[in-house]
Amino acid sequence: MSEVRKVATRVSYGNALAELGAKRDDFVVLDADLAAATQTGMFKKAFPERFYDCGIAEQNMVGIAAGIAATGKKVICSSFAMFAAGRAYEQVRNSIGYPHLNVIIGATHAGISVGEDGATHQCCEDIALMRTIPGMTIINPADETEAKMAVEAALDHDGPVYMRFGRLAVPVIFGDDYKFEIGKGVELKEGSDVTIIATGLMVDEAMQAHELLKAEGISARIINMHTIKPLDKDIVLKAAKETGAIVTAEEHSVIGGLGSAVAEALAEEYPVPVVKLGVYDRFGYSGPAPKLLDEFGLRAVNIVEKAKKAISMKK
Repeated sequence: MSEVRKVATRVSYGNALAELGAKRDDFVVLDADLAAATQTGMFKKAFPERFYDCGIAEQNMVGIAAGIAATGKKVICSSFAMFAAGRAYEQVRNSIGYPHLNVIIGATHAGISVGEDGATHQCCEDIALMRTIPGMTIINPADETEAKMAVEAALDHDGPVYMRFGRLAVPVIFGDDYKFEIGKGVELKEGSDVTIIATGLMVDEAMQAHELLKAEGISARIINMHTIKPLDKDIVLKAAKETGAIVTAEEHSVIGGLGSAVAEALAEEYPVPVVKLGVYDRFGYSGPAPKLLDEFGLRAVNIVEKAKKAISMKK
């Protein structure tokens, strides 16, 4: 049995920038002194005249990005999620969101899987913050293929985009024939007893959970929700009506992220049990990423537990 290939989505992001830079000249890239870590260094090496290092000044970088975008150029600016979404929130809101500029925020090192960098860098609140900005599109790719496709789709999109990438290498799930479309969830597995809606690295865990549940005679539908805003309400409502129970899985706080978005949509239009799996109102701490995912219950076995709970809550 061949070993599953694993690639960190931040690496896929860097590769995508370099590849797209060779095909189109309508965008520039900014970074906040982290090009080696965010992988924008690949673009810098190939196109130094289109790359700007703004130093350790994320708020200033966002302002520069807004200024360039106001001239009609598309801009991608990068830093760790904690700084891109957290430190620069006010600038993102007022300088990019309010004028609805074509700026893509490439936020890397998101979530608990940042690992040894610890709580100060393990941003599990970024999706919640970005969801509150009117007109902001939020994309959280699950693997290498999706990350590359998402970068190109974001460049073709009109308006601000927040893209979330991870440090940890994750399994490559999709092939070159995969279809990516902003705002459209993807049904990966059919099921009738419960629906598991996952995003980011939790998509692979959801696929593993599907097999574990199948072995117990439970039919689970798996949906990859790569775009968290705008949420694909059609696929969520269809799943709720056909399976009657929902589990959401994300490497993010259960407050304000994918789970909240799904619960809000269903509460208004078709209430069914929704059980959220994510980080439960706590900070992370330093440690190897795989062990932290175990510690915080972000594994397939934990999804299985939540699926059984959701099914038990059905009327």
